[in-house]
Amino acid sequence: MGGSPRRSRESRRASVRLSASGAGASPFNSRRESIKASIGLRTHWALRTDGNGARYLMEPSPLAKLLQLAEIDASDSVLDVGCGTGYCAALLSRLAKSVIALESDAGLAETAKAELSAQGCDNVAVVTGPLPQGHAAKAPYNVILIGGSVEEVPAALLGQLAEGGRLVAVEGQGNAGVARLFFKAGGVVTGRRAFNAAIKPLPGFERVRAFEF
Repeated sequence: MGGSPRRSRESRRASVRLSASGAGASPFNSRRESIKASIGLRTHWALRTDGNGARYLMEPSPLAKLLQLAEIDASDSVLDVGCGTGYCAALLSRLAKSVIALESDAGLAETAKAELSAQGCDNVAVVTGPLPQGHAAKAPYNVILIGGSVEEVPAALLGQLAEGGRLVAVEGQGNAGVARLFFKAGGVVTGRRAFNAAIKPLPGFERVRAFEF
């Protein structure tokens, strides 16, 4: 007899916790190391540092904590916002039913496609477009993950959550960063503070300042 869905979910969450701490040799942790090696992470996790806005991969510990917070189920559809070279999307492909990996940079998107194909992540589709707008064509999503800190989560992304859907993101920069979980119930999205997190910002999510005289 197979295990219950609840037990399966708890097993995946335990694997994510192990990957966050670096302890143990869980299948998730092994896959993470294999993916990290094949995608060829650069020094300090930098993907791009030119004038178009620096881009970085999220470090393993905060990423694993966000994945755990999202409580991803094997039946979930996920939107990965700011997929970069596909590292997070590759991890998500092992946890969810399907993944839309959204990237605004055409060069990074092409790299992600190649690397995800090489990893056999057949349930991931890489798409290009403005990150704050999400990808409405495949909405709604059970889970949305934003791959960098933002000043605020756009309403467009919250609007692409399915009923019961979760969005996880870090709001604020540096030591002021706070991971938040947004949940949609009864058609209403509410958010709560989860833990402190200092990660690199994701360009394009700056708050619009009101004009002052």
